[in-house]
Amino acid sequence: MQLPFSIPSPSHGVLQLGPVPLRGYAVMIIAGIAVAIWLGNKRWVARGGKPGQVSEVAMWAVPFGVLGGRIYHVLTDWPAYFGSGGRGLSATFKIWEGGLGIWGAIALGAVGAYIGCARQGMKLAPFADAIAPGLVFAQAIGRWGNWFNQELYGRPTSLPWGLEIDRAYRPLDYINNPTFHPTFLYESIACAALGCFLLWADRKFVFGYGRLFALYLAIYCAARGVIETIRVDDALHILGIRLNVFTAIFVGVGALIFYVRSVERFPGQEIIEAGRVVGARSDAEVREFRATMQTEVQTQDKQLPNSESIDQKSAAKVKPAGPRRGRRVAPKE
Repeated sequence: MQLPFSIPSPSHGVLQLGPVPLRGYAVMIIAGIAVAIWLGNKRWVARGGKPGQVSEVAMWAVPFGVLGGRIYHVLTDWPAYFGSGGRGLSATFKIWEGGLGIWGAIALGAVGAYIGCARQGMKLAPFADAIAPGLVFAQAIGRWGNWFNQELYGRPTSLPWGLEIDRAYRPLDYINNPTFHPTFLYESIACAALGCFLLWADRKFVFGYGRLFALYLAIYCAARGVIETIRVDDALHILGIRLNVFTAIFVGVGALIFYVRSVERFPGQEIIEAGRVVGARSDAEVREFRATMQTEVQTQDKQLPNSESIDQKSAAKVKPAGPRRGRRVAPKE
């Protein structure tokens, strides 16, 4: 049944390029990773890191994250693979068919990031703050992979933005319902909005010692917990509530506790040079440093002759703004 207003789903999620299958789910995941690395690199270099360090860490974080995401998905959807009529062991390796749990991806991805940072003498906390907006934008992009697979949708709806789902992908309880809440889209929009908020907040306020990453987790968990209550796909339930709701509450509360404790123990922000923590600044010193940087950039712009090229102006903007102010001995962590 074709409704006058609805969101169509792709008839198939694979584009065959000769002998090579191009899967929409994989393309969206890879695109999200690329954006996270690109934005994370820009932010890390701006904090005092070296170009290329984010890519080096990603070589560890991405495989660990994918593995963690898959393990979480399989463990929390065990009957679908090993229950009666389950898909079997071989299906657990078919990541392109969907099934990466964000909680497992964050947990094991953090382990991989820690290893990558340690190998380069970097601290994980400031690195996590730098990549937080990129990660949430990656989630916003990656969720469109679920659209290609016709998964992660919610209850039936007649709203104009209802998502058309083919009968083969509908739950038996809703086999005659043509359109459903596009929860993948809700989460994608929420993640994009959260990414923009994190970028704004990081310019407006002072974040350090992993607090921006904790803020990302806390807000994402709140949004995810609400969206989970709309979904109707098969999932493990505890006391009639989806497991992911409990996970969102647990992780979100943990992130808030970490945030508060970090503010109490480590106010201010780290000083990063060549990717290493060499000291710290108070909130006031960070704001003064930012103001000094902005003033010097504006001064350099005024001093540039009109005949200079845009490339020369851009190069002038990234010149060092004098010595870094703040305590030169890194605090204990």
